[in-house]
Amino acid sequence: MSAAPTGRPVFRAAPTRVRVPATSANLGPGFDAVGLAVTLYDDVVAQVSDTPGTRVDVHGEGADSVARDHRHLVAKAMLRGFDALGGRPRGLDLVCANRIPHSRGLGSSAAAIVSGLMLARSLVVGGEDRLPGDRLLALAAEIEGHPDNVAAAVLGGATLAWTSSQGPRAVRLDPSPDIVPVVCVPSTAVATKKARGLLPESVPHVDAAHAAGRAALLTVALTTSPELLLEATEDRLHQDYRRSAYPRTLALVAKLRDHGIAAAVSGAGPTVLVLATSAEQADSVAALAGARFATSVLEVDRSGARIVALDS
Repeated sequence: MSAAPTGRPVFRAAPTRVRVPATSANLGPGFDAVGLAVTLYDDVVAQVSDTPGTRVDVHGEGADSVARDHRHLVAKAMLRGFDALGGRPRGLDLVCANRIPHSRGLGSSAAAIVSGLMLARSLVVGGEDRLPGDRLLALAAEIEGHPDNVAAAVLGGATLAWTSSQGPRAVRLDPSPDIVPVVCVPSTAVATKKARGLLPESVPHVDAAHAAGRAALLTVALTTSPELLLEATEDRLHQDYRRSAYPRTLALVAKLRDHGIAAAVSGAGPTVLVLATSAEQADSVAALAGARFATSVLEVDRSGARIVALDS
């Protein structure tokens, strides 16, 4: 892990903009370990201010419900980032354009956290030296509570994340170009805390062994053998335990899989993630999902979180 910064930071006066992808975690058996970034984005513009306090303007998802001050998750992550960078500015102004649905299992909280840390780093002269990638990932995982979504949001592509004695770690995989992600998003939300609360403290050994084998197979299916995705996304570790929280989600997962389509609960749900292997298969998902789900055919995001031009 890199050394902590020394000396108070110098802040940039100009605004900066970050774009962070939505992410899906687990992908079936890869519980709290496997993540995938997809082409649905939140954009945030931030600027330091001489006016004390934090002001947040929000458009899109969550605009009617999230805080507009230092309690907003992007702002909270920025302030944690500034602390790690050596000091906070007097004030902050943020404008958020949110496209990632909240409480649907598509990594909205991870995107907010990564946005805040990336913006804080970008607004400090020499920020990448003070908060390099390993420390940014570790801090994001600390705030989020687990590294799977934040790893995919930072690195893009598919990721494997774990926690070692040195802290959170992650490696990036390059998914096969034949994989077409499709998300089926219901109108109802499910809080991640509620979904996690339904999981047992232990599972049968046979289910743990099944999960280990399928998670190993998943890394092969994602990268070189997408024809194995249907088998590789089989899960016995967490999805059925959450059935009471979203029975329609699991009914759709079963329906899609009966049609030979690799489908799993996205993160803590209730969105369904499909890993189609052709455009024709991806196009068939909407008809199978029906009107209760908003279905979007996406692509794998291969860049991860990035600073972009203000006018892009």
